Amino acid sequence: MKVLNSTERDYLRGLGEQVAAIAHRPGMAELRRLWMQHNHLERVRPLVLCFPEGAWRELMPEDSMTFGDPFWNEVEWLLRHILYHFKHIPDDRAIEPVFRVPIKIEHGGWGVVANRIGGQDPTHAWKWDPPLKNPDDLEKLHYAKLVYDEADARQKVEAVWEVLDGILEVQPSGANWFSPISVIGMLAEMRGLDQLMLDFCDRPEWVHEAVRFLAEGTRRMIEDMEARGLWALNNRDQYVGSGGLGYTDELPAADFDGVHVRMQDRWGFAEAQEISEVSPGMFEEFCLAYQLPLLERFGLNCYNCCEDITHKFKAIKKVPRLRRVSVSPFTDREVAAEELGGDYVYSWKPNPAMVSVDFDPDYVRAEVRKTLEIARGCVVEMILKDTHTIQNEPGRFTKWAEICREEIERFESGEF
Repeated sequence: MKVLNSTERDYLRGLGEQVAAIAHRPGMAELRRLWMQHNHLERVRPLVLCFPEGAWRELMPEDSMTFGDPFWNEVEWLLRHILYHFKHIPDDRAIEPVFRVPIKIEHGGWGVVANRIGGQDPTHAWKWDPPLKNPDDLEKLHYAKLVYDEADARQKVEAVWEVLDGILEVQPSGANWFSPISVIGMLAEMRGLDQLMLDFCDRPEWVHEAVRFLAEGTRRMIEDMEARGLWALNNRDQYVGSGGLGYTDELPAADFDGVHVRMQDRWGFAEAQEISEVSPGMFEEFCLAYQLPLLERFGLNCYNCCEDITHKFKAIKKVPRLRRVSVSPFTDREVAAEELGGDYVYSWKPNPAMVSVDFDPDYVRAEVRKTLEIARGCVVEMILKDTHTIQNEPGRFTKWAEICREEIERFESGEF
């Protein structure tokens, strides 16, 4: 991490001042209130969020950062992306006068490595070479251990604090990388998805043994993070689940001491994308049954990401304190509306192809209107994500958000 000169320091302070000015705009207080009510399942207008994700490569290329230092480039990017989002994407993102310093918290692996084949270009496909080629290879696994350099983390927080003090509140980011809880996803990577599907039928007890091991290792890691004070609260503008903001006064728990963040003080999240096509019974037996004891530890929970859960709502509703459910492009929207009603946040994820391939405003408008009509009476949010390209046409995000807002206004006024 380089030492900044006065010009570089002033540049970052200038970015921080712009972020602080946005965070203190009167409209931000209203957005925070709306998200708070929304997450309480109160009926407010449907809320809209757009996460460019992979398309940030086109909006703010890595070579547009100015520092030539990985850490300070990341700090610059985190500040600049807020400014870009506010200026160009008219959604309902609320911004806090806070800078969360990116802290590196990883795990040292499970004893085997799934090597990627291809995919050197981040926009290209790749496959992997699963290391558990034989059932006996399960013996190669060991519990993953946290890798965390406390001195390095403290140095980074202090360095950013010296730059942004008095402008933004500076906090460590905490272990927010540990999401979601997806024990079956880890096993699919180690074993290979095709082979795992056969294992469900050919050697179910082996699958149970493997998933049980990974769930126990996950339990040990999340407890270690809690014991070492590596969790951070995620009850404000943090991204939670597979989209949505975490605003709630239901977290942290009533007995929170104000310092030591526990799992019950946070939103939790789990999914099972890799086994979308298995039966509800297999999903519950080989995945959900092992996720439930882990999710029990969190104060509120989100479930699902990109998988089709049309026939799995009965099982998913067993998640303790479930609050937000992702309705992916592959899930039947009508079934989801009937199952979720007003008891959970209906987190609709439109197909990202609508902005990533050919952009047709009329099609976007029709899809948004259809969802509003189907989910009438639900607690709806519209989250555009998994957008790995917008064909170098940044205006697509702007137009998508504008269309959503226009159709929501018409819906709220009773036009349809």
